[in-house]
Amino acid sequence: MQLGFVSAILPEYSLEQVLSFAARAGFASVELMCWPPGKAERRYAGVTHLDATDLSAGAVKATRDLLKKYGIEVSGVGYYPNPLSPDREEAETAQAHIRRVIDLAAALGVGRANTFVGRDWTKSIDDNWPKFLEVWRPIIDHADAKGVKVGIENCPMSFGADEWPGGKNLAVSPAVWRRMFADVPSPNFGLNFDPSHFILQMMDYIPPLAEFKDRIFHVHAKDLRIDRARLDDVGVFAHPKAWHTPKLPGQGDVRWGPFFAALADSGYDGHVAIEMEDRAYEGSMEARQDSLVISRRFLEQFIIGKRGGVEAGS
Repeated sequence: MQLGFVSAILPEYSLEQVLSFAARAGFASVELMCWPPGKAERRYAGVTHLDATDLSAGAVKATRDLLKKYGIEVSGVGYYPNPLSPDREEAETAQAHIRRVIDLAAALGVGRANTFVGRDWTKSIDDNWPKFLEVWRPIIDHADAKGVKVGIENCPMSFGADEWPGGKNLAVSPAVWRRMFADVPSPNFGLNFDPSHFILQMMDYIPPLAEFKDRIFHVHAKDLRIDRARLDDVGVFAHPKAWHTPKLPGQGDVRWGPFFAALADSGYDGHVAIEMEDRAYEGSMEARQDSLVISRRFLEQFIIGKRGGVEAGS
């Protein structure tokens, strides 16, 4: 496995600055964010380290040259909108840009594009399903034609009042995945697996690693801490922001040893990208960089990957 991080935590940095930091900090890869240039719609969104609207030969060569210069791989190109939004303009914009991100993955030779399925959060899963099929069958046909694997992150996107009650992403559970892959059976349609989202939903993240081993294209390493006293006070039907906190790997409730043991047993040998959303480390650029190094040092006990790099605080 190769250890990297999600570039969304360094929005102020240029692509070269992200790659330079990754090399100095001892990472093997980076999941590079590819949002359309412009205003962010939410926290950690709207970050553009690769511009999928420019697939010119010059732009592609410049990116490849930077990757070679710093010895960093692209674990995947990432864009996480809501392509099933009930807002037609939002949905169509997201769908079009997902196709461009797939094109970018193909042009760079990366072969992996990570995103969300999306959802109309006011409707049930069943009521969303016809739209899901209408939107995603042609997107995956496009990915098939380009030879790109599409990894769907299992984040429920159901944290606050604006995402309540259903959340903005259908692909949140093994039951939904089975249905998804039965109806869209392409081998290029799979998962960007994040165990922290199972913690949030009170689910076991170990058994799906074996069942869906052929569908796991990319892995996010993020932890999550449940505030049990607060949960006992407000209950699971309160907005999850009221009773959970995203944390660095090793500082939450994910059991990383059993997780990586099961991941290795499944045969996974791809990229693991640290996703940093821990507010305790967001006070400065230095703190965010340190959080990535701290996470690398913790996760290296489970992954033999790129050696060396700066230590926290350097």
